[in-house]
Amino acid sequence: MTPLETLARELRALPPSCGPVRLIAVDGHAGSGKSTFAGRLAGALGGVPVLHLDDVASHAEPFAWTGRFREQLLAPLAGGRAARWEPYDWTARRFGSARVLEPVPLLLVEGVGSGRRALRPHLARLLWMETPREESWARGRRRDGGALAGFWDGWERAEAAHFADDPSRPFADLLVRQCGTGYEWTSGAGATAEAASSVTEGDGLPPV
Repeated sequence: MTPLETLARELRALPPSCGPVRLIAVDGHAGSGKSTFAGRLAGALGGVPVLHLDDVASHAEPFAWTGRFREQLLAPLAGGRAARWEPYDWTARRFGSARVLEPVPLLLVEGVGSGRRALRPHLARLLWMETPREESWARGRRRDGGALAGFWDGWERAEAAHFADDPSRPFADLLVRQCGTGYEWTSGAGATAEAASSVTEGDGLPPV
């Protein structure tokens, strides 16, 4: 069993945190590698769904989406009901057709601000991608190209303001780092006594 599979087993064994759902957040700066790690973790968990906060946020509300998230997702899942939500289309700049999310045993929520104070009481675990802010933003800018430079200028200001007011990292259970051979993670300030203090995952990732 690989370390990532061991982590997956530990997450499955957690008690439900949002109705019947074990809600696991993967937070970090934009460009820090949250989506890639969440995808690999979801695979180790047997293909559990990943909710991307890029589908919840919008141009008008990059961080002021708490009420919509609570109404469309948290409330129904906490009640053991299917959630109906409308993903945002960043190209068309509008919300799309409704999607349905069943109250599965384990759900990953990936995105900047997924560990915010309004969500933390509903989380079984909070994972933070331990990539420095400037490095993350530079990676994101390279990924998106010069055409989105103006968007990134505004995003950086909004993200900095968000984390200044509502930081996630101090409450993380695990701090996840990407290295040349894979991932490694250590216990964060929010870790429980049962959490592993340090473990390294290094299976099949290309060098960074």
